[in-house]
Amino acid sequence: MKIAALAGGVGAARVLSGLIEIIHPEELTIIVNTGDDFKWMGLYICPDLDTISYTLAGIANPETGWGLRDDTFRLLDRLSQLGCDTWFKLGDCDLATHIYRTHHLGEGFGLTAITRKICDALQIRAPILPMTDGSVPTIVRTDEGDLPFQEYFVRRKCTPRVTGFTFTAIEQAQPAPGVLESLQAANAILICPSNPFISIAPILAVPGIRDALRSSSARVVAVTPIIAGQAVKGPAARMLEQMGEEVSAVSVARMYQDFLDEFVLDCRDHELSPRIASLGMDVRLAATLMETREQKVQLARTIYESLI
Repeated sequence: MKIAALAGGVGAARVLSGLIEIIHPEELTIIVNTGDDFKWMGLYICPDLDTISYTLAGIANPETGWGLRDDTFRLLDRLSQLGCDTWFKLGDCDLATHIYRTHHLGEGFGLTAITRKICDALQIRAPILPMTDGSVPTIVRTDEGDLPFQEYFVRRKCTPRVTGFTFTAIEQAQPAPGVLESLQAANAILICPSNPFISIAPILAVPGIRDALRSSSARVVAVTPIIAGQAVKGPAARMLEQMGEEVSAVSVARMYQDFLDEFVLDCRDHELSPRIASLGMDVRLAATLMETREQKVQLARTIYESLI
């Protein structure tokens, strides 16, 4: 069984950590959003790549879902004392990852190769690939003007009203080495319960990826990131509302309608099943909230049943 997953953020990290407990990790290739990537104090930061890798390595901060467990912030505190604007919170050990990545980028290595080095050091057996080696930063269009994603998400705490999104230079981007090959070789493809606008849409916008999903003979399954009209974590529900869309799993299913075979819907939204089925896909009900290890593994088993 070869599974390819499209992923970004804490929700994806949680479901993937459950999945690698029930399959051989080498069977799973994870394609990660890099639209969130940006430079901070000269360092190249890849939030989604790091969240996924830290979680699969078992070292992520369990309270936040991002960053490293038991990390300290002495360097950041010192920068603040020196007058630096430290709005983006990076721990001391976390910074080692960004220094390592930035150093190797400067030496001419691509992001895929560097990610592989980091995963090898963390003893992660499931291949993790950036969606592209190029820089394609997400720009959030708001009622206050265009904002770089991290400016909107972290510094402004999602307060400006969203009107749309732009993925810079995405038309010229190329899938990272191994991305299309993993999709073509996959027996099944999983769209993780990630924000459809800022985690999955950038991946789908990379030329060739959405076409690969449409033409794939693999079973393509998505897990809802919306439960009872709310996002478990992050601004997905707020974005749906501000973009004039229905705040429900139906809107998410509609975004993936052109390539999806099955949609995993939370049990609390069972009444939405007929509407999602009318989009031309199967619907499977499951408990999709993942607050414990047992819940992650149980959802992973349900997803695996959908994929095979």
